[in-house]
Amino acid sequence: TVFAFRSKRADRLKLLFFDGTGVVLVAKRLEAGAFRWPKPGDAAIQLTAAEMAALFDGLDWRRVHVARDITTPVVVG
Repeated sequence: TVFAFRSKRADRLKLLFFDGTGVVLVAKRLEAGAFRWPKPGDAAIQLTAAEMAALFDGLDWRRVHVARDITTPVVVG
C-alpha cells in the first residue's frame, strides 16, 4: 500500500509506504505543470502499478489503460 499526498498547487507529490523494515517517504516536485489528481472530496482511490507510475512521472494517469489483445491475420492456403 502506498499513500500519496499532493500540495495545494499540485506541483509536489509525497509518497508514504512501508518497505518491511521501516516507513519510506518519497517526495517529488515538478519544474513545470502539475500532477493530475482526482477532484477534491473524492474518496480514496486505488491505482494500478502503471497508473501509479504515470502519476509519479507527472502524466495523466487516467489515460493509462489495459493493453488490448491484438489478433494477427492468418494467411489462408
